[in-house]
Amino acid sequence: MSQKVAELAPKALWEAFSQLNAVPRPSKKEEAVCAFMREYVSKLGLVAEEDEVGNILVRKPATAGLEDRPTILLQSHLDMVHQKNADTDFDFSSQGIEMYVEGDWVKAKGTTLGADNGIGVAAIMALLASTDIPHPPLEALFTIDEETGMTGALGLGPNWLKSDYLLNLDTEDDKELTIGCAGGVDISVAGSYTPMALGAEEDLALKISLKGLSGGHSGMDIIKGLGNANLLLARVLRALSPLSLAQFDGGGLRNAIPREAWAIVVLPKAEAAQCKEQLAALEAELKAEYASTDPGLSFTAEEVALPAIKLGEAEQKALLSAVLATPNGIFRMSPEIEGLVQTSNNLARLLVKNGEYSVLCLCRSSVDTEKWALAESIQGLYELLGADTQLSGSYPGWEPLPASSLVDQMRQLFLDRFEEEPDVNACHAGLECGILGRHYPEMQMISFGPNIRGAHSPDERVQISSVQKFWAYLLDALGQLK
Repeated sequence: MSQKVAELAPKALWEAFSQLNAVPRPSKKEEAVCAFMREYVSKLGLVAEEDEVGNILVRKPATAGLEDRPTILLQSHLDMVHQKNADTDFDFSSQGIEMYVEGDWVKAKGTTLGADNGIGVAAIMALLASTDIPHPPLEALFTIDEETGMTGALGLGPNWLKSDYLLNLDTEDDKELTIGCAGGVDISVAGSYTPMALGAEEDLALKISLKGLSGGHSGMDIIKGLGNANLLLARVLRALSPLSLAQFDGGGLRNAIPREAWAIVVLPKAEAAQCKEQLAALEAELKAEYASTDPGLSFTAEEVALPAIKLGEAEQKALLSAVLATPNGIFRMSPEIEGLVQTSNNLARLLVKNGEYSVLCLCRSSVDTEKWALAESIQGLYELLGADTQLSGSYPGWEPLPASSLVDQMRQLFLDRFEEEPDVNACHAGLECGILGRHYPEMQMISFGPNIRGAHSPDERVQISSVQKFWAYLLDALGQLK
């Protein structure tokens, strides 16, 4: 546990966050963090209920005088995105996150921080442990696997929750009250190619690596126009033709904009100098294009052992063309809500190796029909190559209800405390509220949180002063909602 982080204010929240971040908690592998949470709750003398998929629910009676207030559900997800820089030696399956304080921010050493959604989880933990914070009857719901499919929320059954209001603590800007979000669907492409032997003249292999892109959340950050490592490296390889492609490995999780990729290519040794000159020119070109969004962009080329096989010329051209033709980034802005991305796609992962290739995307939209239309167009693109393309893991968006009693009260509480109007909006990220709302349509919902920047990337950080603001606002809500 990071002692310096644990001593920040509010101490109860930061201590809980430090304890949580000492436990490995990747999506779909939440056994350790669920065991940690059950033990934590048991030590408080409370009961941790668990459903069939692994979600944990804790109920806490109201403090004196607030027994007749509406029951409030506090909800956050236990899992976190695991991303690290290529040169960071870290094992997410066994190590706790290494945190440090820099000015007004808490950061991690070369990995994601887990503030998404660990700060929300920690706030709930602190409230469960409190003995002096006024609150109505509480339910605390810790869901699993939000980041890679929302299977926890999808598997939640009806008639388990009894709350009137849901406070989802999973957004990333302390000026915003979120009342709607996008839905999503996973696109998985699996194809094959005929491995070819190297030509007699191909006597040199280069590993071309792209690093230093900003990366980020494939929903919240998609509007920033960040560089996508898979697309940029594919573009470079296409421009460097007639190189032969042997391997390609780029990106990672669907909900993270890929920041690194590498490829192994083969060519005649006599052309190596010219290739490196072309690569330097292309690097300068891309640096100019992405100077504002990805100032750390860089390419390297190093000699490696010759591979045994490569792609044939026609199949290489077809695959790179399909990758470059894949819609990525914003597909359509909302015509009704200014500044809201309505539909997007993230080309998250590209792997080419040993006669097979795979492509993973996450398509998001606040309009369900448009989500499916874009996903099916990408599916059709790769089916033209003969690849098997599956659409799976679909989850619904969350339709805004701006006139609800909860929204009115939360807006007024924000105005009273901070003397400014909150930004009441919908977001392009996927939140569990849309799914929970289908299970519990009468429950009113809102989402808020502290300033978190660079989520889903090793640059993730959370602002200390903003956490203090978030905590004070949360306590106002617990004490005053009616």
